[in-house]
Amino acid sequence: MQTEFESLAVRGVQALSPYQPGKPIDELAREFGLDPGSIVKLASNENPLGPSPKALSAIEKTLADLCRYPDGNGFNLKQALSERYGIRPEQITLGNGSNDVLEVISRCFASPGDEVVFSQYAFAVYPLVTQAIGATGVSVPARDYGHDLDAMVDAITDRTKLVFVANPNNPTGTVHGADAIEAFLDRIPPRVLVVLDEAYCEYLQGDEYPDGLSLLKRFPNLIITRTFSKAWGLAALRVGYSVSSPDIANVLNRVRQPFNVDSIAMAAATAVLSDDDYLRRSCDINARGMVQMESAFKEMKLAYIPSAANFISVDVGEYAPQINQSLLEQGVIVRPIGGYGLPRHLRVSIGLPEENDRFIAALAKAVLSVTADATDGAEV
Repeated sequence: MQTEFESLAVRGVQALSPYQPGKPIDELAREFGLDPGSIVKLASNENPLGPSPKALSAIEKTLADLCRYPDGNGFNLKQALSERYGIRPEQITLGNGSNDVLEVISRCFASPGDEVVFSQYAFAVYPLVTQAIGATGVSVPARDYGHDLDAMVDAITDRTKLVFVANPNNPTGTVHGADAIEAFLDRIPPRVLVVLDEAYCEYLQGDEYPDGLSLLKRFPNLIITRTFSKAWGLAALRVGYSVSSPDIANVLNRVRQPFNVDSIAMAAATAVLSDDDYLRRSCDINARGMVQMESAFKEMKLAYIPSAANFISVDVGEYAPQINQSLLEQGVIVRPIGGYGLPRHLRVSIGLPEENDRFIAALAKAVLSVTADATDGAEV
């Protein structure tokens, strides 16, 4: 039943459900009386290495100035991004995580009556921000759990303002190669903006994968979004950015909130961009962990969606909620993705080798226990 104050909200917001993040460690510890130090969290696609030493050092140096507002223009971070990626500072829009930038893009370029195209099984923020601003979301059926790029082009109408493409995609980890992305962009009308969400791009290895930044000169209607929350290990600090034409960035920066990225976050992000060793180690441990997970799933005869990111989604069958509950009781947090339309799947972040082992053992126990209980119940 709708409350009086809910009825005062704009129509798109009235129908929204809050975004559900991964369960925090402290919450699980309280719920089951567990030692927080014994809990393994593989639910939120975080970097298991911990933060870069360079980032920690930069953070320490900012603490004496916490009484000061941050640089609202983010000069140092924009300069660091410019030098690393060969882009101009005026192409950059900073955000409180890339989610912030995705919302700003939606607010700037879509309104009630407009359409926003995204894929089935794509990142939950796309339909959320679309609905919040009163625009119409067009969800295009997936192909092999990933984006059907041809179908997404065919879904564009005269009312379409934005198209969201996550590459690699969350929560499925599917990815399109450089040729496919470029062919897709070739078919998009210039009046339609394409947001290429590259939150997990640092994990892509090989020339066959696209670097969205290299496409900006050819496609002025393209916006690239990236984050420091994944491979760069700064999830708690919430810092992301978009790169676009200066004209688009100028529009986004009119709506972006002043001081939306704090001084600590910008200092850490600026520092970590120079830590190539940290990034290499992050990608290496992820690649090894992915092999570890895939091998275990094969041994358990569980189907999974091959992933190019730092997580993997595994099909545990019709008893996925019960299996997830068993994992929680064993002190292992993963992410059920029934809310994404994948009720049989659990999404599992790649952790340290010992964390992966802990999850694999807990999963084997959960599958055996839950299926045995279900069989006993059926016989009764």
